[in-house]
Amino acid sequence: MQPGGQPNMQQIMEQAQKMQQQLMTAQQELQSAEVSGTAGGGLVTAVVSGAGELKSMSIDPKAADPEDTETLADLVVAAVRDANRAAQELQAEKMGPMTNALGGGAGPDLGGLGMSGL
Repeated sequence: MQPGGQPNMQQIMEQAQKMQQQLMTAQQELQSAEVSGTAGGGLVTAVVSGAGELKSMSIDPKAADPEDTETLADLVVAAVRDANRAAQELQAEKMGPMTNALGGGAGPDLGGLGMSGL
């Protein structure tokens, strides 16, 4: 701290650069990570990246009833939702520490620039 209780600008810049690097690393990890979701007891499996991009889908032939395509469509949607939920959990795990360091999204902490946890 400098006289008058003002934060040292050099320290603030170093903390900001460190946080930016951590953010970039977490984003890269999320892009390369894969999580899956299932529906119908495993009849349909969706794989998404940690960032939520749909990567692949597998459908057990037992789920492909030509007379009941609505159920298959529901299973696909449910599997994708399940996979996206898993991706969101992974995002919270990877990005949570940085979000908390920035004040948890509860408003700006301008006094310490929200970086007091670093």
